[in-house]
Amino acid sequence: MAILSALLGCFMPSLVTSRVSNNDGIDLVVKVASPEKSKSKSKSSGSTIVYEGATSIDGRKPSIWDTFVTKYPEKISDHSTGNVADEFYYLYKEDIARMKNIGLDTFRISISWPRVLPQGKISGGVNWKGVNFYNSLINELLSNGVQPFVTIFHWDLPQALEDEYGGFLSPKIVDDYHDYADFCFQEFGDRVKYWITLNEPNLFSSRGYASGIYAPGRCSNYIGNCSRGNSATEPYLVTHHLILSHANAVKLYRDKYQTSQKGIVGITVQCRWQVPKFQTVSSRKAAFRALDFEFGWVVHPMTNGDYPKTMRCLVGNRLPNFTNEESILIKGTLDFVGLNYYTSLYADDATSYSSVFLSYTTDSHVNDTVEKNGIPIGELAGGNWLYMYPKGIRELVLYVKRKYSGLPIYITENGMADNNNNSLPIDEALDDDLRIKYHHLHLSYLLQAIKMGADVRGYSIWSLMDDFEWNWGYTLRFGLTYVDYKNGLTRYLKKSAFWFKNFLQMENATNDSSLLVSS
Repeated sequence: MAILSALLGCFMPSLVTSRVSNNDGIDLVVKVASPEKSKSKSKSSGSTIVYEGATSIDGRKPSIWDTFVTKYPEKISDHSTGNVADEFYYLYKEDIARMKNIGLDTFRISISWPRVLPQGKISGGVNWKGVNFYNSLINELLSNGVQPFVTIFHWDLPQALEDEYGGFLSPKIVDDYHDYADFCFQEFGDRVKYWITLNEPNLFSSRGYASGIYAPGRCSNYIGNCSRGNSATEPYLVTHHLILSHANAVKLYRDKYQTSQKGIVGITVQCRWQVPKFQTVSSRKAAFRALDFEFGWVVHPMTNGDYPKTMRCLVGNRLPNFTNEESILIKGTLDFVGLNYYTSLYADDATSYSSVFLSYTTDSHVNDTVEKNGIPIGELAGGNWLYMYPKGIRELVLYVKRKYSGLPIYITENGMADNNNNSLPIDEALDDDLRIKYHHLHLSYLLQAIKMGADVRGYSIWSLMDDFEWNWGYTLRFGLTYVDYKNGLTRYLKKSAFWFKNFLQMENATNDSSLLVSS
């Protein structure tokens, strides 16, 4: 999903303590400190598709998402596009001023590959207007005391590479991504200290190539909504090439840039906590299989050099192999992992599955549900999927701590949506107590994980503003800021924005070093 998220620093070392109370009577105490153990930082995330707009302006060429929303409008809930979005391309200075006013001091942006390299390759020419935009954006952030946290690839693959060789279905992408990453490190790395190579590669693969609900919209014809693709093989092939692309970019950065630029490099992974549906061995095993297929699919190779054994066993020869050289290359390529957590599911063993209609979505042999005995796992927020289960963030962080010991964690996305109701008066839409409750409870459980030894270095709210939410279009509102899409994209701070501002002011009042928070 689009990621312009407000990050609240929430770190392990006990430099600062703040207390915030909410109407539910729970006190939240957050201890904060920086990744360097000396200065607390908070940060935010952002994606070009959901915020920027200006998709055909100043030399930018189409991405696979531009093609997808035009070719398959029925796959977007309101048949909308990101052509305008929030017009962050034009209004970024206002939005940065708003971040600063709230107290956010790190901002996660993404570079639009087709905006800087319209044909996807250096040989196809550099669009310096696009490069200048990101230079201006980074400089504006820094001049306002906001640290840029930069994602290199957030799903907007240049359509030119998709047309030429099938994009991430081809091993050719590894070299082109390497050159693109090299260009980003060279042009922006003197000011960028935090890099994310890939945003949610597991979702890019599963939703783009297994279910077909994301660009480029590929899946097997028996899924029912795709004209091309193979849900049994393509998700694994795409992820394989994504992992190799990440590893080559990290090696490049460490060999060529890290000594002088002094940055760190990681990825973000979307993951739902899996709650065993029943107190049985089969349910518990199913929950861990689901985690392997969602989180371990990407992180296990980057920490151990190969896919999880459960995947090797269940997927068989449909799961690509790494050569010995590739295994050495990919292992140990994470300076940190970013967790994007929204909700949880009940997991149980799938007693039967089709060996004819194979798909990544069923290979784990897990039956995921949102209710047990007719009772939902949590309170439903916006959409039909976002059930509030704050305990899940604690359990997920502790799972990563146990299974991938020593891996620093940033919560790079956490948030809830309201359904967009165009008939609702704006003053009522700004009154978002449920969002305050959501973040309050998640921070409380995250603190418990930190007290239990989890190396959590930052917490990110999704998102600063309402935006174009991928296949949900504009039907969901995740922002701390309301965007009036009917009246010139005027921005209004929601009640939750003032809640966070108050929290951060209290935090800063007790902290000798600055707390960096952003959206």
